This record gives sequence, structure tokens and C-alpha cells, in this order.
Amino acid sequence: MKLRFLAVCLVLLAILLPPILLRPGRSAGGLNPNSEGERLVIITPHNETIKYEWEQAFRKYYRKKHGKEIVFDYRAPGGTSDIMRYIADRYQTEFRRYCEEKGYPWNDAIAACFSSPVLPKNAPPDVVEARKIFLNSDVSIGIDLMAGGGVFDLARNAERGFAVDAGIRELYPELLDPKLIPPSFGGEKLYDPKGRYYGLCLSTFGLCYNKDRIAAMKDQTPPKRWDDLAQPRFYNNIVIADPTKSGSANKCFEVLIQQHMAERKSPEKGWRDGLNVIKRIIANAAFVTDSAGKVTRDVAAGSAAAGMAIDTYGLTEREWNGIQFAGAPHFNYVAPEGGTAVSPDPIQLLRGAPNRKAAVEFIAFMLSLEGQKIMCFKPGVPGGPEKSALRRPSIRRDLYEPKYAASLSDPDYNPYRSGSSFTYHPEWTGKYYTLLRIVIRTVMLDCQNELKRAWKAIVDAGGPEAVPEAMEYFNRLPFEYADADAAARSLRRSETRTAVDIARTTREWRDTMRANYRMAEKLAKGHPVK
Repeated sequence: MKLRFLAVCLVLLAILLPPILLRPGRSAGGLNPNSEGERLVIITPHNETIKYEWEQAFRKYYRKKHGKEIVFDYRAPGGTSDIMRYIADRYQTEFRRYCEEKGYPWNDAIAACFSSPVLPKNAPPDVVEARKIFLNSDVSIGIDLMAGGGVFDLARNAERGFAVDAGIRELYPELLDPKLIPPSFGGEKLYDPKGRYYGLCLSTFGLCYNKDRIAAMKDQTPPKRWDDLAQPRFYNNIVIADPTKSGSANKCFEVLIQQHMAERKSPEKGWRDGLNVIKRIIANAAFVTDSAGKVTRDVAAGSAAAGMAIDTYGLTEREWNGIQFAGAPHFNYVAPEGGTAVSPDPIQLLRGAPNRKAAVEFIAFMLSLEGQKIMCFKPGVPGGPEKSALRRPSIRRDLYEPKYAASLSDPDYNPYRSGSSFTYHPEWTGKYYTLLRIVIRTVMLDCQNELKRAWKAIVDAGGPEAVPEAMEYFNRLPFEYADADAAARSLRRSETRTAVDIARTTREWRDTMRANYRMAEKLAKGHPVK
């Protein structure tokens, strides 16, 4: 009876929780979104500090310019992956309603393809026409902007037709002056040439570690490179974020793989080396969080010795830790040797935005000098945030000029310099971003128990060099880089691939890797192969 009651409760929770999370709630500034005044609806994975400071700054600007109030209505159904699913589901529902109201056809083929950037070669005429109708429509999901989540996911929204050109270049050409904001840097586009997303700040990825935990180890050398986190000494001492829930965590792993590709001067060898380093990092993980922001907090608290972090979280935690320990922080954040990618954190205008005019004005404000100061200035200085430093490095080059140094929250940190030694090659792994996420989940996280046991047995046996036969099984992959295109296609639904087929593929990968890890454990422990 208790189990039956619990099952009923879980079902009710699954039904009721999404509407509760997505209902119009209070703004970050404490105003009710139903209050009198214009409303700006933003869906975002950003934290409350960022949302509060954005709202306060833009409300003041809007009141001064237009003489009226604007109310922020933030929506937060979860992390970036949850937001992407929600947006896709809502556009399908609203486009179906639009088609039914207008008398246009609707069927399963249209539902599957209306948001596909590339239609099947043999797509029926009604499917082709539905795609055109959607791209020329003003179908709305009741949300103005998506903010945060990374370039890959917002570019995906753009290609699917969920995001539209905000027209910043035509309306405010001075904001996209290449001397202020270059079109690209380090191989990454800082904004979409078609205006469907704009980077608001620059992010880099690095290493964080707890000095006390490192000092307690036999080898007290702090980690300096990504690969250091894969060393046997860090077994059960690492914390990572789940890349299927955190876009920034997945980007971190992609950067690691790209670094190996560059060092090996071979995408094929780098893919294999990088994935096997990630395996060892995950095997070293004491636990896996659902948010990149939790990694730095766990490391600072001493729950783990080290982890992978985004600069804004790492720098913020280091400052706060320094305050706690009277200027001698026990937590540190460093850029990895070998370079790291610089990636913009963007914002985009969604199709059918209810308050398009205010949404476009908000994007322009955040790209302006006034808006960018909110991102990177200290709290309390002229032009800075009200309460908290956001530590979001400016995307504008002019804010790194010496005259602003005294106002910057991190005057010695310039991502245009820290990322200059690393060039991101989108043609190497960009199209495999989603594939990478699924591979890490399927062959590492879903098999983490077997993965950890195999790695522990190898470490106890003296390390990888002592048991090469075990490492051969440990390092096996479900496919090589040359087969990545076919692997990615096998995970996409089509006329010949159903959800059942995709689930079967990932299950085969998982089961094969579990068998490999078990064999690696047996070999490392000296068991004969049967």
C-alpha cells in the first residue's frame, strides 16, 4: 500500500510540477509580473543574482527613457536542456493550433519536420509548405527572450526557427562595431550574422581546487591541466556537472577534446584520447551534480578536491572564500595550461515575442556600455550593479581599457588574452555537440559504477602502465571519430529511425561498455579471461 501511495504521489508531482515552475511568478526584483506596466518575459537558466541586477538596471533605464515601468517575468523550468525541450514542445503545440485555426494541414510528418533546418529529400509537399508557413509566421509561446545556455543551444533554436533577427545591426549599428565587439574570436562566433543571437559576455573554462584537500594528498601539486583531473591520485576526489543537464559542462568536455585534437594534430587521435581522459575524470568523480554552479561550491566546501568550472563561478567563489578566510582563500580557480576556449553567453529574441519592442531594447541596452558595466563592474561603483558583482567578463573590448580597471570586479582578468592561445575549430566537434552529450551519459554516467570499479582496480594494480591489457578494454569506445557522422544520424528520428531504434542503439552502447569495464576490472585484478 505504501509503495502504491508513493507511486500515485510521484505521478501527481510529475503532472503538477511543470505548470508550477513555469507559471508567471514574481520578478527577481520582487514585483509581481501581473503588476501595472509593460511586461518582459525571459526564460533563462541564470541565477537570481544575475536576474536581479539585470532587472534593476533596465527598469531604471526604461523609466528614464520612456517614463513608465516595465516588469520582468522570469521563467525557469530547469537547466538549459530542460529549457530547450520546453521551447520545442511549446512551439509545436502553438504551431499546431495556428495550423488548425488557419485551416492548414497537420499530421505526424509535419509535427516532426516543421522545425527541421534541413528537410528530408523526399519530404511531401505539405511538409515543405508547413516549414515555409512556420518561418513566415508570428507564432508565439508567450516568451520574449531566451538568455544564457551557450552558443550551441541558442544557435540550434535559431536554425529551427524558434529565434528571429532582433535587428540590432540595423537599429543600433554602433553596438556591433568590430573594434568593440568582433564578429568572432578564437574560432567562436560572438554573435549570429543573421541577428538571431548576441553574446552578452565572454566565458572561459578552467580548473578549481581546494587547497586544504590538495595539501592532504601524498602528491600536493595543484592541478594545472585538464588531464591532471584524470590522474589516479584524484580517485573519489573530483566533482563534475552532468553534461546532459548543464550546457557549460558539456562545453568544458568539448574544449578538453579539442585541446587533445590540437596537441595530437589529429582529430581522430584527439577524439579517442580526449574521451578516454573524460572517462578517467568521471571515474575519479565522488559525485555528479546537476548544475555547473554547484561544482565550485562543493570544492570550496571541501566535499571534493577539484573540479571543472566556468570563470564567473570560479572567480566569484574565490573572492567569497577569501572573505571567509580573512584574505587567504582555501579555494582557487586557474585557467588550464594549454589554453581554454572563449565562448560567448548569448541572448536571443524568440519568434512571436509578445513585447518585441521592449525585448529588442533590452538586448541593445545589455550590449551598450551602460549595460555591460552591470556585467563586469564592482557593486556600488558608478555604473555598477546594486548588490553583487556578476563577474561576467564584458564582450566589449573597450571595457578592458586601463581607465576602467579600478571599477572592474576582476581587473587582471581579460578573456581576450586568456583565450588567445586556443583556437576553437567548430568543424572538428561542433556538429557532434549533442552526440558528445549522449556518449558521455550512455557510456560513462550510466555505467559509472562499473567504470569506477574498473578504474579503481587499475589504480590498485599500479596504474595504466602496469596493466596494459586492462587498459585496452577500459579505453574501448562504441565508435571511432571516423564513424561519428553515422553515430549522430543513428540518434536522430527519421522515416527509418524511431524512438525505439534510438533507445536500442544507446542501450547497445551502454551494455557493450559495461562488459568492457567488467573485463578491465577482472584483468586488473589478475582474473583469467574466460
